[in-house]
Amino acid sequence: MTELVPNKLPLLSARAVSKSYHIGQHMLEVLRNVDMHVTAGEFVALCGASGSGKSTLLHLLGGLDVPDTGSIEVAGQVLTSLSDGDAAQFRNQHVGFVFQSYHLLDEMDALENVCLPARIARRADSQVIARGRDLLAQVGLAGRMEHRPSELSGGEQQRVAIARALINQPQLVLADEPTGNLDSHSGAEIIALLERLHTEHGVTLLVATHDEKVARNAARVLWLEDGRLVSK
Repeated sequence: MTELVPNKLPLLSARAVSKSYHIGQHMLEVLRNVDMHVTAGEFVALCGASGSGKSTLLHLLGGLDVPDTGSIEVAGQVLTSLSDGDAAQFRNQHVGFVFQSYHLLDEMDALENVCLPARIARRADSQVIARGRDLLAQVGLAGRMEHRPSELSGGEQQRVAIARALINQPQLVLADEPTGNLDSHSGAEIIALLERLHTEHGVTLLVATHDEKVARNAARVLWLEDGRLVSK
């Protein structure tokens, strides 16, 4: 299915994207000829059952993997044309990631985890620390900056991950099941936080989820079924 293009230029476009993996001697088709477009400033939910291809699609859209066929363009850059090094640099500067399992470094405290992408980008350390502190305050963790992940709850760890995703002022934030490991109360708080930060920071937000509450808060919902975008 080809999704209708919003009446604005898209920040993100995927055209005829397919992806398969070898499992032993078998080929598993995960994504099949996906076309999609997300306009700058949108909050879009990508929904579907477990195994429908949501995480794979997000990884491709963020340049963490490459499709077998098709092309992906983000902020005017065709990701499928980049070398591994250039793709890593592009991700660091333009895309923020929020993962279900947080992916925080245990040996670093909250502030260090948040600041890491900016330090990789070699930004001035004083500015990085100031922005990291401000972001942690915005996500409600002003008093937890020196705590390591093991000293934080799941909801607090996800707040750190969200602050980290915003540290380099990305144009696009991709969140993969951000409430998947959280109880209902913490999940609701993360949904509200994502919606608020989307509005305040003006970032384009694409959230892969099977949580109906997340979908209800998005301006638009896309559905994946057996690796294809379908209408609902």
